[in-house]
Amino acid sequence: MRCKVCIHWKQRGTENMYPETADIETSSEDYARRFSGAAGKWMLKIQEDIVTGWLSQFQTATILDVGGGHGQLAIPLAAAGFPVTVLGSDASCNQRIQKEVSEKKITFLTGSVIELPFPDNSFDVVISVRLLPHCTRWPELVGQLCRVARKAVIVDYPTSQSINVFSSSMFGLKKKLEGNTRPFALFRHSQISDEFAKHQFVQARRRTEFFLPMVLHRKLNAPGFSAFLEGFFRATGLTGILGSPVLVEMGRR
Repeated sequence: MRCKVCIHWKQRGTENMYPETADIETSSEDYARRFSGAAGKWMLKIQEDIVTGWLSQFQTATILDVGGGHGQLAIPLAAAGFPVTVLGSDASCNQRIQKEVSEKKITFLTGSVIELPFPDNSFDVVISVRLLPHCTRWPELVGQLCRVARKAVIVDYPTSQSINVFSSSMFGLKKKLEGNTRPFALFRHSQISDEFAKHQFVQARRRTEFFLPMVLHRKLNAPGFSAFLEGFFRATGLTGILGSPVLVEMGRR
């Protein structure tokens, strides 16, 4: 079963040897501005806390962050002492993590995200956030993440089992509010779990991040109020049922 919407993005004015290059956009300064305000920092902290909490069971794990040039997880994980390698589809994808790379806190390599340049089982944990919903050949991406992971894979995805189901009809409004938004694929939870199961990975943990659309939190730019609202929806159980995006940890069977 394919994703509801499939998007292939190509950076304007550039040529790239790889077939999937969505991480060039998410590694850019323009994309980083989506998370530059108080609300953006609050949203990233929620993502960071979930992932670092999960990784506490892998104290000395080697980490591969595929498409992680945005630094949202690579930087805090490196600061926590994990050996982190970031793979980007273009040399420009290291601009957000350049300081950490120059200080040898993060290793940066270029390569295809759907044909990872590593042997099987090269890393304890493989992470990929902000990439799956923009990758046309996402099943190949999943297969590659699983191939090089010894223990676990962590990804995120927006789900159609949420108010994101209205994202297509509301895209024009969202673009007007955010300016630099782009289309993305929506997934059912079963699509993700079924694809990972093909590679002998099963769900270990799943956490929905927000009930309300992230664009609303950005526009409010009031993390205290946003935290109150999200706390209410999480307490009622609505976030667990209808929340998005979703972070999931898949463990090798």
